[in-house]
Amino acid sequence: MTSPYAGLQPAEWAAKTDELIAGYPLDMEELVEVVKLSWEGVFASKIGTKRFQIGKHIFPKPQIVAFFLHELIPLELTSRYPGVWRGEETAADKDVVYIPDHGYSMEIKTSSHTSQIFGNRSYAQESGKDKKSKSGYYLAVNFDKSLKGSPAPKLRKVRFGWLDHGDWQGQTAVTGQQARLSSEVERGKLKLLFEDR
Repeated sequence: MTSPYAGLQPAEWAAKTDELIAGYPLDMEELVEVVKLSWEGVFASKIGTKRFQIGKHIFPKPQIVAFFLHELIPLELTSRYPGVWRGEETAADKDVVYIPDHGYSMEIKTSSHTSQIFGNRSYAQESGKDKKSKSGYYLAVNFDKSLKGSPAPKLRKVRFGWLDHGDWQGQTAVTGQQARLSSEVERGKLKLLFEDR
């Protein structure tokens, strides 16, 4: 897959990102609305016969909140546009699949970090032929941790754009399990759609 940023200097990335977003088959305001509804859905849900609530009785680790967002965002899009959007079904699928043209499918990356997103170490390695490509559209969501005794956690940032496989930098340590993006990549290739400071 040829990068849409091929031949461009970092100073030109933001303009290319705007162009990619303008041609995307989903309005960015609606995408933010979907993320917000999914976020609210996590904390509005009741669990068990005692109807325990996340953020009130249960304070899950960020990975658990991320799991719910990964499930709810595709479900919300599917409910709005059945037959157009769906969630991941195979190892080759992105997290959210655009059925008419898989090239517009997206990965969801979430983090309780104030500004950065991360991938696991495999994001800095080549994909197998039966695995999904690490290049493509990304939805990046940052949120507060849910902590007992703290104010209600907030959705902090929603960004969207295109990331190339080579943008992910693996940790140099052999035992490192994380891949990250440079600040230059995050600024130029992920457009800020929503922020709550």
